[in-house]
Amino acid sequence: MDATVRPLRIPPEMAIYAEKHDIFHLVQTLVRNVMVDKPEDPIQYLINFLKRDRFDVPRIILLGPPASGKTTIAKKLCEHTQTIHITFSDILKDDSDLSRAARQYQDKKQIPKDFWSQLIQQRLSKPDCIRRGWVLEAIPKTQEEALYLQEAGITPDHVVMLEAPDVVLIERSSGQRIDPVTGDVYHVTFMWPESEEVAQRLETPNTLMPADLIAKKLQRFHTEAHALKCTYHSCLKTINADQPHVDVFSQVLNYVRTPRHSASPYTPRILLFGPPGSGKSLQAKLIAQKYGIVNICCGELLKAVSADESHMGELIKPYLESEQQVPSSIVLRILTERLSRMDCTTRGWVLHGFPQDVEQAEELQESNFIPNRVFFLEITDDIAIERVTLRGVDPVTGEWYHSIYKPVPGPEVQARLRFNPRHSEAQLLKRLKEYWNHTADLQAFYPQAVHINADQDPHTVFESLESRLVGRLPKILSNQETFES
Repeated sequence: MDATVRPLRIPPEMAIYAEKHDIFHLVQTLVRNVMVDKPEDPIQYLINFLKRDRFDVPRIILLGPPASGKTTIAKKLCEHTQTIHITFSDILKDDSDLSRAARQYQDKKQIPKDFWSQLIQQRLSKPDCIRRGWVLEAIPKTQEEALYLQEAGITPDHVVMLEAPDVVLIERSSGQRIDPVTGDVYHVTFMWPESEEVAQRLETPNTLMPADLIAKKLQRFHTEAHALKCTYHSCLKTINADQPHVDVFSQVLNYVRTPRHSASPYTPRILLFGPPGSGKSLQAKLIAQKYGIVNICCGELLKAVSADESHMGELIKPYLESEQQVPSSIVLRILTERLSRMDCTTRGWVLHGFPQDVEQAEELQESNFIPNRVFFLEITDDIAIERVTLRGVDPVTGEWYHSIYKPVPGPEVQARLRFNPRHSEAQLLKRLKEYWNHTADLQAFYPQAVHINADQDPHTVFESLESRLVGRLPKILSNQETFES
């Protein structure tokens, strides 16, 4: 065949390598930074950029109305992510020409917006922010300021907006207390310090405002909030601040740990594990239908090969007819041939029924068919027995029925119902024992696997699966970023 018209086949190793090292995201980050910073020597700039310990550092904006807890959340967030906490008042205290000029403007209460964005850009360009990342608290306050930041190339990865009812915020504001040593904010009702020493030195803030002034500030915030949400809609999450600050912080931290949607090409390679009756086949079918990927049931694949009268089909037919286990080496040959086809390479696949033990998982990995999503559907043995042993098929219509979930429509159908011998309780218990014997080892082999409670409505289970299929996996915290819950 002419090489120019030969079908393009991309080796699976290429996609696996690119995903493992996040190559597409790396290139995207490099191009974005070059275009924003416009260095005189792009090559040297890229070399220096790649020499950094961390090039993809957190860039977070934390917004919210007065008394919503921004300062407390921002400080804790910086402690746990090792980022730099930045407020506009801190920027004004800086001993630079720009900051000194800004203080003069502030005395006149009119800092020009382009000058304002230069101040922030100057602070974010310092080595500590470049090396560790940053959290901007209450910056920007308006859509106009947000657009100035965008023009300056300051684009966050995550924006969090705290929200709470005005009544709650006004009550919080009146009870605020501040630690003059650390600057930490507390509240006489909602967040009193555990340390008696800290409690004794708390002071009423000088900036404490009467309720009517707080109401005006809240009105001003609400006026701008919608426009800010529109500006940052692609990376913004709204979080209810009317709950214990520990819960608010947990939600904020979980969000900023979740990578933004990437434009990198993503081909799903999904493994579904689960005991008999957990719904693997149904969930694989739903995933394949919605996302257009190839659904591969190992058992059905072996039956199809056995029926096609090929050499491999003749080889495995005796095993299937005698209900014996097909040797792993033969199963792997059939499976890798199927996974190598163009539809699996370009559209992705969801595989269930293989591997059944760690040895098979290792063989699959050595063949360079490495999943990027692994799920364990979890149910108890009692649920499995209830789901499997009580179902039968109508040989006339091919319709499946279940004594509890889908009863037969009448005695005529009931009389002709047939039950699969493999679905007897004795056979099922044997299969369950075999599954559980290997589950712990398989879970250890796939440590990033997601465990799904499958004892729910099938569509609820599918929603749980789907929420972990879309986008990149959450970031794993480094040692510096680990924290005590």
